[in-house]
Formats: sequence, C-alpha cells, structure tokens
Amino acid sequence: MLLIDTEACIGCGVCEENCAFDAIHVVDGIAEVNDNCTLCGSCVDECEAEALHIEREEQPGQADLSQWSGIWVFAEYRNGRMAPVTFELLGVGRKLADQRQVKLSTVLLGHQLQGEAEKLIAYGADVVYVADDPALEHFTDDAYSNVLIDLIREHQPEVVLAGATAIGRSFIPRVATIMKTGLTADCTGLEINAEDGSLLQTRPAFGGNIMATIACSKFRPQMSTVRPLVMKALDPDETRTGEVITVKPSSERMASRVRVIRNVVEEGDQVNLTEADIVIAGGRGLESKKGFAMLEELAGLLGGAVAASRAAVDSGWVSYPHQVGQTGKTVCPKIYICCGISGAIQHLVGMQSSEVIIAINKDPDAPIFDIATYGVVGDLFEILPALIDKLKEASGK
Repeated sequence: MLLIDTEACIGCGVCEENCAFDAIHVVDGIAEVNDNCTLCGSCVDECEAEALHIEREEQPGQADLSQWSGIWVFAEYRNGRMAPVTFELLGVGRKLADQRQVKLSTVLLGHQLQGEAEKLIAYGADVVYVADDPALEHFTDDAYSNVLIDLIREHQPEVVLAGATAIGRSFIPRVATIMKTGLTADCTGLEINAEDGSLLQTRPAFGGNIMATIACSKFRPQMSTVRPLVMKALDPDETRTGEVITVKPSSERMASRVRVIRNVVEEGDQVNLTEADIVIAGGRGLESKKGFAMLEELAGLLGGAVAASRAAVDSGWVSYPHQVGQTGKTVCPKIYICCGISGAIQHLVGMQSSEVIIAINKDPDAPIFDIATYGVVGDLFEILPALIDKLKEASGK
C-alpha cells in the first residue's frame, strides 16, 4: 500500500500532478490516496519531501511455489472472432503443459461466445474458463484485468501466457503488477527449465542486439506476452474433449472507468503481410526506391506481398506498413525471400519462423545465411531480373 507521512507532507501537490490514475489528491494541505492507486511509484519518485512510501505485502502463496500449478492462456476474442495468436499460444502451451505434466487451461472473456470454448479445446486446451457477459463485450483494462486476477488468485496457475497484441500489452502488465510478479514482454521463445521446472522466456533485448532469456524463479505466476506468428498452432482435433467452466464475475469486478462508445475499423494502407504465403523482402542492398519496384513486380508474379527491413523504411524507399522486424510486423509465410538484407537480429525476430527462407546477398558472410534454407551469393540486380524473366516466360506473360 501507499503510505503517507502526514508530518513530512508539505502539501505541494506534485504527487497529484504526476499521478496518471487520479489516485492521489491534496486535501487540507495533506496528500490522500484512493482505491485507484496501482502502486506504480511515480508519486514516490517525485516527492522531494520524502513523505510517500510504498509498503508491499507478501503475496499469499508466493513463499510456497508448489501450490501453483498449471499452464494458462488468455484467449483473446475480438470483433467477433478469436485472435490467431490464441491458437499459437495453445500450441506452445500444450508443449509446456505436457512437459510439466499439468493441465492446459484458457480464460475466455467476452459476450455471445457460443461455440468458442469447444474450438479452444480442439486446439489443445483441457479446461476453458468462460465469462460471457454484456459488460465484457468490449475490452477495458479494468474489467478484464479484475476478472483474470480473481481467477488467478482462486486457481493459482504457475504460468499465464497472452499475446503481445494491443490488448495483451494493455492489461497484462496491470495483472502482473497487482499480482506482484514478473512479466516478460514480447517473447519469441518459451521453454521449461529441466532443473527446477521454471519457465525460460526468451525475448530481444538492448534494442534487439541480443536475445535475453529471463526466468522468474521466486514468484508466481510466471507471466509472458508472446509475439504473434512466432509460435506454431497445432492442427485442430475436433474429437478432443475438455471441461468448460462458466465464470460469473460480480458486477463490481466488471465495472470500468472507461466506456467504449464505438469501434472504428481503420481504413487505409492494407498491406496484409501477416496472411501472405509468399513474402519478398528488401533491405539496404536494394539501394533505392527503384529496387522495390522490382520486388513489387516479382511479388505480383508469385502472388506474394512485399516487405522491408527497417533500414529500407527509414531510407524512405517504402512505407512503414511493409516493415518486418522487432519494430514492425511479424510474419510466418511458407516462403520468405530476402533481397539485400544482411540479417540483423532486429529483422530476424520478425521472420525467422518462416517455413522456407531464401536469401540473396552479395556478401557470403552475411548473417542472413546462418538461418536461410537456401542461399544465393551474388548481385541481386542480376539475379532478380533473370528470375522475373523466367517467371514471365513460364506464365506466358
């Protein structure tokens, strides 16, 4: 809890000005805190009088990690459909649950969810906790985090996974903070430590220059958000059976300080890289915007989409929606063709799960060849025109 030393407080109001949650106010010259406080600590950092202090209570059950068991996946349901990352998380969750010899459960929140629980079971879940209520039709941080926190406290899962989507990145950190546990964001790999059974969570660090593996060995649950399209979903098995548990949260726990008036689907540049089976990507080696015109012609012949490295986007040769990598999109096509891309780790984290990677680069020592299925060492300005001519000849164009 946030403690206020009334003798030290000078009523300057700096804490009130810096609180993003409207949780602290100066009343009669003394700071007072309300239930909105998330213990973020910003007021403590700004208090020059040192009148504020956070006292953290030990989370029940944290001392005895053996009381926490099971792998959980937050099933993200939005705009009337299940987010694809949910099935990817069930794929890796199934693997983790089998290694730990525990059940794989999902938490599904929303409204009018008929048939969705059975779909989650087909993709690998053993148990589905379903909260179907009009108050949960639209996502809000308050309601979704409150319901998930109550379920975690009741059932004590050892691992909780969610997609690193706009929704996951929005409310999962709040859940971790209130549960007083760790959270590894934007993971690209998950494994079980054979020695102690803890979750090893791998993610890019230091601007993507290294891959860090993080473990939360002393607290539960272990929480991760996972990049979409880096994990493989299992093929659905309609014969699988599981348990569906209906959850009835109280109206108070589903209440939110945010009211969703309407959802607006953005229209504009529709570069659908994430669903393309063939992606042709260009990097600094294309040298200019004209090089991408060549990639667009090749993509048209192959029925694919054009992608780019950050270097190409920063150079203004192609727009940001085409960017693949740590600060762009993650893709997992059947074929990914890299043209003039050296293979920096920032780009690799966005495409390394592709089924077949073909690299074209004049530098035989380029790191991209370390992960490529097939590599072509040569001048792409000679190779690509020849390839385009052969495809035109084969198609009769």
